[in-house]
Amino acid sequence: MNAEAKVEKKVKFGKKKEFDVEFEDRTPFWERVKTKYLSLNFLLNVVWAIFRYVLLVGIAYVILYPFIAKVAGSFMSKDDFLDVTVKLIPKYPTLDTYKAIITENRYFEALWNTTIVSLLCAVVQMVVTMVIGYGFAKFKFKGNMLLFYCVIFTMVVPHQALRLALFQKFRYFDIFGIIKLIGGEQLNLINTYWPLALLSFGGLAFKNGLYIFLMRQFFRGVPDELEEAAYVDGSGVFKTFIRIIVPLSVPMMITVFIFAFSWQWTDDFYTTMFFTKTSTYLMPNIVTVPASLGAAGFASANVYSSAIINTCALMIILPLVIMYCFCQRYIVQGIERSGIVG
Repeated sequence: MNAEAKVEKKVKFGKKKEFDVEFEDRTPFWERVKTKYLSLNFLLNVVWAIFRYVLLVGIAYVILYPFIAKVAGSFMSKDDFLDVTVKLIPKYPTLDTYKAIITENRYFEALWNTTIVSLLCAVVQMVVTMVIGYGFAKFKFKGNMLLFYCVIFTMVVPHQALRLALFQKFRYFDIFGIIKLIGGEQLNLINTYWPLALLSFGGLAFKNGLYIFLMRQFFRGVPDELEEAAYVDGSGVFKTFIRIIVPLSVPMMITVFIFAFSWQWTDDFYTTMFFTKTSTYLMPNIVTVPASLGAAGFASANVYSSAIINTCALMIILPLVIMYCFCQRYIVQGIERSGIVG
């Protein structure tokens, strides 16, 4: 008797009697294979699985191909752009493009300055929006919803409409005429970090309306019983916020920090408006073709120049990609706990 063809069953009659029943599957092997693998249901499952994989591969190709092409183009020399047989793999790979961007476009100087600006804005916006969002979520006062609607309205107004007003405000900075009364003239904060810092401290910086909304939605999901228990134990509002609310908000804080850091890192609206001198070198300033790589009189000058600009863009987003690789789980947790769908 074939051991693989035996199936053991236990048939119970009541609680006391138990019998073991054995029987032999006498179906031929090929019949069983035919029944399992040549059935219509199995064929439909195979076709559906193949269709899904082909669809996923096609979507991945459409999304990843431009990025792969830009990475490959960053290692190509001028001769590769003249050779029509070169598609993605360069025949004469070189690092001249990266070397020229680092030295002539002052990449590391722009990296340092942009890191300082982005860290300053991200940390301040994270703290300020957390406090504002907590106030909207947990404190009831007259005009609460009206102020919150004003916050939402800041997400709708185009920033270009405020460009001139913002520039004039920080070019001739004053607080109710007090600075002019004391010093005799208004302050010029252009080409300093103060405009971005003040906007961040006031909760009016780039995308701050979105961060406040995320924080408010998150804090609305925090049970009031936690705070009430802390109040009963004698903790005040500030102590409760620091010891109970802040530890619970770590995933959301990291999410807002990453958003603020990333958007400030790639921002060219506020940076070009508040930093008018070339002495303050930031990431948008490196997006130029280095003089040593000039393509004047070159047959494929446009394609070659585009490849250099794409390489600049890759070097700009590289720190963000590295940061995302380490922080992606916090982003997912923060969005999941924000309660946006609630």
